[in-house]
Amino acid sequence: MDGGYHDHGGYDGGRNRGRPNRRNATDIGATYVQWMHNRRANGKASRGYEAERPSASFITDMLPPAAHRGRAVDTVPAKHLHSSLNKVRQPVNVVKWTPEGRRLLTGSTSGEFTLWNGTGFNFETIMQAHDSAIRAIRYSHNDEWLLSADQEGIVKYWQTNFNNVQQIAAHQDAPVRDVAFAPTDSKFVTASDDTTLKIWDFSTGTEQSTLSGHQWDVKTADWHPTKGLIASGSKDHQVKLWDPRTGRCLTTLHGHKNTLTMTRFEPTNGVLLASCAREQNARVFDIRMMRDVFLLKGHEKEVSSLSWHPIHSSLLTTGGNEGSMLHYLLDEQNAPLGTSATISPYDSPNPADAPAQTLYPAHRTPFAHEYAIWSMDWHPLGHILASGSNDRATRFWTRPRPGDKSYLDDRWHIGQAAAEAQGTWKKAEAQRQQQEEEAEDEAEGLVDQGIPAKQQFHLPGLPGLPGLPGLSKPAMPSFPDGTGTGGPPPMGMSFPPAPPPGMDLEALRLAMGGQLPLPPIPGPNGQLPPGFPMPSFPNGMPQLPPGFAPPPGGFSMPNLPGINGSTSAPAADFGGGAGSHRKRAPLPSQEESLHQEMRQGRYQKAR
Repeated sequence: MDGGYHDHGGYDGGRNRGRPNRRNATDIGATYVQWMHNRRANGKASRGYEAERPSASFITDMLPPAAHRGRAVDTVPAKHLHSSLNKVRQPVNVVKWTPEGRRLLTGSTSGEFTLWNGTGFNFETIMQAHDSAIRAIRYSHNDEWLLSADQEGIVKYWQTNFNNVQQIAAHQDAPVRDVAFAPTDSKFVTASDDTTLKIWDFSTGTEQSTLSGHQWDVKTADWHPTKGLIASGSKDHQVKLWDPRTGRCLTTLHGHKNTLTMTRFEPTNGVLLASCAREQNARVFDIRMMRDVFLLKGHEKEVSSLSWHPIHSSLLTTGGNEGSMLHYLLDEQNAPLGTSATISPYDSPNPADAPAQTLYPAHRTPFAHEYAIWSMDWHPLGHILASGSNDRATRFWTRPRPGDKSYLDDRWHIGQAAAEAQGTWKKAEAQRQQQEEEAEDEAEGLVDQGIPAKQQFHLPGLPGLPGLPGLSKPAMPSFPDGTGTGGPPPMGMSFPPAPPPGMDLEALRLAMGGQLPLPPIPGPNGQLPPGFPMPSFPNGMPQLPPGFAPPPGGFSMPNLPGINGSTSAPAADFGGGAGSHRKRAPLPSQEESLHQEMRQGRYQKAR
């Protein structure tokens, strides 16, 4: 669906690797150009398009999902595009595309937001958003706000530039499992392990009502895209529909026999409600009949997540606890050989009494991830599916190009061992390529959004998270060098330095004759200024005042430049050995910095 996979060209950023960059990139613009050029006006026939055929020459005839809303099979994401991993690898709990589709936002168990480029899939930036695991991320319908919830029951408000403007303690001592906006964005609902759902006023951040009725932890919640209707799933095996105005439970949908993991309304028409639980089957309910109409089979283990396509209302993708990814077409049964077909409730004489129709996947990717798939999200244009898993990987999927059947033998479909045996995947090559891409990501990441390492956010005695916009910024300790991190003291710092603990300065002043000597202040060339007074002791070294302990090695006069006949500065020695002298290292010149930048491929042209 991307109109082909494009290399980034021969430019390699000044790094000589012996081969060009192999990172894939997607560009859906080519398919939209084809659609805009050949589309017909309303009321005219739509036969002007060349039908796609299984040949590479038909790549130029590929169309975006919006061009063929009635052919969801052309959008099934069977092709693996890229796998993205952080250097600090943590399980990915949530994946969410930004509203414009330029980046993918992921939330991890370490509380970090990670931004990935939506075209080249490279790392862009990372920030510490929460103190605990992130459990839910939702954008508002007007694409101007973002809500995130964590394991400690905290919900945070974010602007599109990831400026944190507010946070509320939505549920005390209980994690928030899911959040959802109302169609008007004026309210949002939170689901928690304290068995309740809460409706909040978005502008004020105040609680408006509490929905009580579940007998156990509430694991998921979703607000209807156009109506005042909330669907929730709980550990008590029940799916409930709520009226947010009155807080009353309208009905309870039965059918699952284990803990619900996700419930989602179909975003296009809002008629269907999909749900999955810790069992091998998922279900699709019709809210007009208040019953299940489709039973989705095919998983060998529990179903952990699901996602509706944003354009094709008949395409539903589910993720399994074993890492498999299955794609269902609700208008195709796809029954395996030897299985009798069943009738849909819509086609039966009595829809209320007809059993749910059993559907099987139109395509399956058995080895999409190594562990459970916690979250999936479609690109707003519908051509890329992103998935986040417990194996700490974020992966991108799209439809194969016409004539491309190599994906059927890759490691995601036949497994790693079988792919290595067939020669379609090499572990050493994949690891080397991953290391190179991580090095590129680190070099090309957004510097202006960089943050300190994670351990700096948990300093004892410092409330809040310093350095993040919108959060409390406590006063950091100031160091003499002004950097806030410490370092070698500048030449202009005040003298004398702080005395050792236990030293009696008054007694030392009396022993020295009433005045403490000042340490020498070297000039620009390291020499003492002319006429600098040196202390003299006619009767020898004075006695130490009471309470002053001499150093273990006794006193020794350092061989300062310009004293005792020394005219040249000693060589810098930072080893601290006998006879060594400390010297401040020279600052790096701008020329060396420029050469370093040019080796990275920047500042190649004169300005």
